[in-house]
Amino acid sequence: MAEGENSRVISIECVAAGRYIPLPVILSDVPAGFPSPADDYIEKNIDLNEWMIDNEIATYIVRVSGNSMNDEIHSGDRLIVDRSLEPRNRDVVIAILNGEMTVKRFVVRERRIFLVAENSHYSEVEITGECELLIWGVVKHCIHTFRNG
Repeated sequence: MAEGENSRVISIECVAAGRYIPLPVILSDVPAGFPSPADDYIEKNIDLNEWMIDNEIATYIVRVSGNSMNDEIHSGDRLIVDRSLEPRNRDVVIAILNGEMTVKRFVVRERRIFLVAENSHYSEVEITGECELLIWGVVKHCIHTFRNG
């Protein structure tokens, strides 16, 4: 096992229903280089609930702690998780493995199931008959904060 901490769930929140907060959207792509002055206008508003949540009663926000998924998910990130979805190969999932809730990539290889970290310092876990595995939900989105306040 690697130095640091396995990515695990530290809180689960229900999604609040019915609150609409319109956010402005710029419909053109934003270049990573220099911006185009012709794109300085806002086209419409969106509702993040509508954009990120397909099944309100099965959707939760999960906060992550640890570094095993650091290539994509960082400690403190919040994940939008849909419990109604069945995992597909390469989905990021919230799994309960042998009684411990964790965040990993669900991988199917040669009819075998693995839970794989995104940090190369962590070994993948093959799910065998000795393992107790429950896929709690499928991660649909990751909210990563760059700046607080």
